[in-house]
Parts: sequence; C-alpha cells; structure tokens
Amino acid sequence: MSQALILALALALDAGLGEPEALWQRAPHPAVLMGRAVGWADRMLNHGAGRLVTGALSIAGLVALAWVIGGLLASLGWAVELVAAAILLAHRSLVEHVRAVADALSLSIEDGRRAVAQIVGRDTGEMDEPGVARAAIESAAENLSDGVIAPAFWFLLLGLPGMLAYKIVNTADSMIGYRTPAHEQFGKAAARLDDVLNWVPARITALLIHLTQYRRGDWGRIARDAPLHRSPNAGWPEAAMAVALGVALSGPRSYQGERRDFPFVNDAGKHQIGAEEIDAAVAVLWRAWAAALGLVILIVIVW
Repeated sequence: MSQALILALALALDAGLGEPEALWQRAPHPAVLMGRAVGWADRMLNHGAGRLVTGALSIAGLVALAWVIGGLLASLGWAVELVAAAILLAHRSLVEHVRAVADALSLSIEDGRRAVAQIVGRDTGEMDEPGVARAAIESAAENLSDGVIAPAFWFLLLGLPGMLAYKIVNTADSMIGYRTPAHEQFGKAAARLDDVLNWVPARITALLIHLTQYRRGDWGRIARDAPLHRSPNAGWPEAAMAVALGVALSGPRSYQGERRDFPFVNDAGKHQIGAEEIDAAVAVLWRAWAAALGLVILIVIVW
C-alpha cells in the first residue's frame, strides 16, 4: 500500500475517532513517551559547560531513536503503520480542545480562562474575553500546522520514521526550545531544527486555509503580516487564520508575569471577538483538513 493511501486513511481515522480515552488510560500515549524522553535528556545532560554541544547531541540521539522505532513499526506491515500514523496525527483532538474553549467562554470568562489555559502557555488569569478568543484561535492555527499538516507532510515524504522524527523534534522544541537561562544553549539545536522542519508545512497550512476561504488579495495580506510573528513559521498559519476570519490576532500578552508587546497580526481585523469567532476558527480547521485530505487523495490517484 502506498504512503499516500496510508496517510489518507490515517487522516480519516484520526478525524473519526480522535483520542480514545479508554486506551490512553491503560497505556501511555506516544506523545507522553516522547515527553519523558526529552525530559530525561534535559535532566541528565543539561548541566555544566558545553551545553550547546550536548543539546545538539541529545536531539540527534532522540531523532535517531525515533527513526529506528518508526522503521521497526513500519516493518510490521501497513496496518500497524496506519494505526501509528493516525495516533500521531492530532486533528480531532485539536478541534475538541479549541471547541471546549468556545463552550466554556459562552458560560463565563472564568470558565473560558480555565479552558484556554489547557492549550496555551501564556498567562491566562487576567485575560479578557477577546484575549481568551485570540489565544484559542492562535493555538488552533499553529497546532493545525504542527499537529496535523507537518506530521502528514513528513509521513508522505519519509514514511513513519520521518513522522516520528518530526514529532520528537517538535516535542523537544515545546519543552526546551526557549531562550531562558536553563535552555538558551541546551535547547538551541532542537529549536533551530524545528524551524527547519516546519518551514514548508507552515506555508502549506497557510495556503490550505487561504484556498478554502479564498478572497482576491488575501494572500498578499497573509504574506505581509506573517513576518510580524516572533516565529519564522507560526506567523503563516496564524496570519492566514486571522485574514480568513477577519480578526486581529497575536498582540500584547503576558508570560510568567512579564508583559510582551507583540504586534497584532491583521491589525485591521476585528479586535472585539469571543466564542463565535472561535467556533468560526473550528470550521476553518475542518475545511483545511478536508483540503489536505483531498490533496493526499489526488496524489494517490495520480501516482
């Protein structure tokens, strides 16, 4: 069975079933295992001199391990590869988490803050309604790229080994890829490698969002505002989502009590947003997913 056909089936399986809680109550999710591996490397090797080198060697070792495990699983047959790929995709889970913020925000601002705190790393205790909505929509856009399109892209190119290698790098970036005293050096290689691996998928994600909500001139606005984001990649899906919904995203926020005055993406868009705009973002997620699935099916047919 071709990689493209396996990927198409995996995308459909993930969207249909999501994350069965009964299964992951009995066994650790692969993402949890990856997090433990990165955490172990951080605890054991992130000390003393030469942290830039030990960090680079650590991520190289983790990528090699992920590649070997992916190869072993793939050798067990297409059915195992299909199930593993579906587990490593996260579209249904993303939709459920983002929709939960909209539902909670419809009840109260306090409920909205608690719900969005589950999916973002910024301070949420003092967020107003538009702040909660922006955080949820930004998370939706960025995780569509990181959690769905990027792993699918690397699976299509390099099979399950490539998909697992991408996931371990992305996990490491989310845990140690920060410019803090503890991780400025040790996590630098993981952060830069994550930037490289996400460069193409982030722009594909933006294009999928744009094409499913096409309006003349929108791509120019997306390309103009994407570089305003502090990330070389996350700005693309975020700008595409902002333009598609006609809202302003990003902007000032607080991390660990420190206010960061980031510029707005699509500043001309609507600023006073809430649960309705989060629901609209969920609809965009599904349209982009459908476009991605259609593209993969087209590859199956052509190849």
